[in-house]
This record gives sequence, structure tokens and C-alpha cells, in this order.
Amino acid sequence: MLAFGRFAVPLVTIFIGIALGHQTPQHETLIDPRTRYPASYTLPVQGFPGLQSNWNPRPDCGEHSYVGHGRLRGRRALITGGDSGMGRAIAIAFAREGADVAFNYLAVEESDARETVSFIRAAGQKAFTIPGDLRNESFCADLVHRAAASLGGLDIVVSHAGYAFEQAYIGNHSTESFEQTLRTNVYAPFFIARAAAPLLPPGSSLIFTASDVAIGGNARLVDYAATKAMLVSFTRSLALQLWPFGIRVNAVAPGGTLTNFLTTQGETTESINGAVSMTPAGRLAQPVEVAPAYVDLAEGINSFASGSVYGANGPTGGF
Repeated sequence: MLAFGRFAVPLVTIFIGIALGHQTPQHETLIDPRTRYPASYTLPVQGFPGLQSNWNPRPDCGEHSYVGHGRLRGRRALITGGDSGMGRAIAIAFAREGADVAFNYLAVEESDARETVSFIRAAGQKAFTIPGDLRNESFCADLVHRAAASLGGLDIVVSHAGYAFEQAYIGNHSTESFEQTLRTNVYAPFFIARAAAPLLPPGSSLIFTASDVAIGGNARLVDYAATKAMLVSFTRSLALQLWPFGIRVNAVAPGGTLTNFLTTQGETTESINGAVSMTPAGRLAQPVEVAPAYVDLAEGINSFASGSVYGANGPTGGF
């Protein structure tokens, strides 16, 4: 406790105030997390990588719900997998906080990417699209340099894109699927970080997307969980290496979130509703609920946050 005159203030209150960088207005309406979003879902039938336009209703990526406060004004961000889902939610949040955004996606996701561009530009920010396959080493390096050239530099890099496909028994797990998971979730973040580090000025932020399964595991996603555990270790080690350069390195670990990731890893309407109904939370996260964690880590006021993994999941009970 700290005492100011007659008033004793818990230290945790001060730390929370510093982390948020602003005070919540007293009149702001409280949001009940239990009832903010529906607890049942209709998933489209689609293969990898899937399109958000195929959903009805669509996941909430903040298109009409995220309100910015200028927390990233003047910043320049690169996001991989920014066309839909959490990637789109991050792009929209960054733009509404004042950042210009370049983002990557696969060419077949062009229609989703165009929608994301429209929301970035509607926020008054610049948007640049750079399609391509992150499994390709030379493309990852080219992506970083093209983004920096388009934006006039980089000070936020979010390595978000990932791949997973459920397999109930390792004896049936193909080498091809294992290699795709590894190259997308491990090699690509390494390639991107390697290319970005020399370009990032002091005060920059490098953010990876990990997962809650990195610690808890998942019986049907053994290779995916292993790659996310690697990203957690990579984040912590790289943070030590890049601290002398003034570059902060962190990760966000989402839980179950309503995105194309569910359909492309083999989930269906029936399987997901059955699984979610058994969790303490009783619902999935919407992408817009995860995006604020990335804003927090990108914001300069969080200058001592490095080597951390931010949880961004509700009580899903190991979902």
C-alpha cells in the first residue's frame, strides 16, 4: 500500500493504471463477459485457408465495435495473417488507435483482405497488402522489407499467421501436415523476426501469437501445441537478446476464438457447439476481444513489458 495523505492506495491499482495508460471513465457501462456474445455458432464448411465472408453470422473483428483512443498514433505496423479473424481484429484495432498497417495473407484470401483494407482506410490510416506464402524463406524477408518501404519504416511487427489440422492419432499423422504446421508456426516467425530486427528502432515491439495449448496441450493438436510452446520459449529468449537494442518482444496466447482457424483444422458446427457447451466459459472468444492485448503490448507506455506471454482467453477449461 502507498499512502497519500489520508488515502491508502493498493500498488496493484497503480500498476494497472500504468499498464492501461488511461483511466476508464466513471460513467462507462460495464460489460458482462458472460452475455456479451452468443454461445452457439454456425460454422461454414470450408477447407484451408477459408474465408470470413463464408460465415453467417460473421465473427466480430471489431468492424463496428472497436473504439480507438489514439494509443498508437504515428506507428507503423506489419501483421501476418491480417485478412480475417484475429489478424483482421488486430489490424482494425491498430488502425483505430492511429497506426498505419501493412498485412500479409494468402492470395486466395484476397476478398477478405480487401474488406480489411476498407476498415483500415476508413479509420484514416494507410493500408498496404502483401500476399504470399510465409513458408517461403525468401518471401518472409521480402515481406518485411516491402512493408518497411511502404510504411516508411517499421516499429510494430505482429507474427500472427498460423496453421493447424486436427489428428486424433499420431499413427495417422502425415509428414506433409506436420511440415506445414512447423514451417508456418515456427520457421516463418523466425524468418520474419530475423529480417525485422535490423530494421526496428529502439522502442519497437515484436509480438508473436502463441496459444494456451502451449502449456495445457491438446490431444488432437499435438504438433500445433508443440510449435506454440516453441514460440513461448522463442519469445522469452529473443526478448533477452533484443533488449540491448531497445526492442521489446512478447507473445499473446489466445484460447478458443471464433475464426476460420476452427473450420480449417476440421471443426464443424456440431463439434464446436458440443465442446464449447462443456467449458466453464460456455462460449468462444470473438476476435475483437483478443485484439486489445496486442494494442497493450504495442503501446510505448508498456516499456518494461518484454519476454512476457499475455493470456487472452476466458475460463475455457483446456478447450
